[in-house]
Amino acid sequence: MAEDPVNVNEYQELARQALPKMYYDFYAGGAEDQYTLKENVEAFRRITFRPRVLIDVSKISLSTTILGYNVSAPIMIAPTAMHKLAHPEGEVATARAAAACNVIMILSYMSMCTVEEVASSCDAIRFFQIYVYKRRDITAQIVQRAERSGYKAIVLTVDVPKLGRREADIKNRMIAPQLKNFEGLLSTQVVSDEGSNVKAFADSTFDASLTWKDVGWLRSITKLPILVKGVLTHEDAIKAVEAGAAGIVVSNHGARQLDYSPATISVLEEVVHAVKGKVPVFVDGGVRRGTDVFKALALGAQAVMIGRPVVYGLAAKGETGVRRVAEMLKDELELTMALSGCPTIRDITRGHVITDRERLHSSL
Repeated sequence: MAEDPVNVNEYQELARQALPKMYYDFYAGGAEDQYTLKENVEAFRRITFRPRVLIDVSKISLSTTILGYNVSAPIMIAPTAMHKLAHPEGEVATARAAAACNVIMILSYMSMCTVEEVASSCDAIRFFQIYVYKRRDITAQIVQRAERSGYKAIVLTVDVPKLGRREADIKNRMIAPQLKNFEGLLSTQVVSDEGSNVKAFADSTFDASLTWKDVGWLRSITKLPILVKGVLTHEDAIKAVEAGAAGIVVSNHGARQLDYSPATISVLEEVVHAVKGKVPVFVDGGVRRGTDVFKALALGAQAVMIGRPVVYGLAAKGETGVRRVAEMLKDELELTMALSGCPTIRDITRGHVITDRERLHSSL
């Protein structure tokens, strides 16, 4: 592809060309049959618009607030692991792009740059994503380091009691590098006789006994608000609010955990209705267009999180690629708002979209 990409999807092919197969497959792959991986994207395509006309859209504002922080658009950079496999500057380049675009970056617990390196690299608003390890002292130390380094929230991922079966990683015998955040605390160099050592590391360290009461433990070790990431049902949304979560991320882990779990956009409304406005709801998985962002907002999300497209942009063109991915989505969202009759984010309503379920009911 000689020309510069004109949409986010085109960065995926550039990333495939730029990366070793093992690393591309690690980023691109999903669990088992990859049904949910495909469905995350396809479910957005089944939602259509009800645009309104003859509304003054000569000025469009994408700006909004997330947990009280002013941002340029309801788009966040999702936590994704090991950015130095995509580009030598790793998460530092991603953070600089987030700062340039004035969007929030969520740094992964599995980052290859330390929390301190990313914090000192730029003035981006940063959240920090965590897993809870069997050794709680390690989790506590890193959470407290993030808090000291100026991160504004903790994003607790709750859908990984065990790592999903990612067959491309098993075939490629994917090897996880040593992660600097854990130097002196534990080694990520787990020896595995078969398959991916990423899975071997996760299985040896992640705490499969984690329960809702442990959200209380996490709240006890930090003053930062906690977002619970990995909720797909109204039952768990209610439990998250009861446990003291400051927000919920509707997520199936980029379809990398339980295959045949629902596409996130298809269960977003269920979670939004369950929390009844008590906490903000965010969504990730399958967002590839500004139209997707609009659809998520119409169904009740306060913002979307972008994962793979960011990594693809980083692999293809470094910091510039990440910035272009965010800018493309913002530009497309702005156009979608104008063509739908929405001058501001607050003007986007449920009445602006039709889901496939609604079309089915109307045809009966």
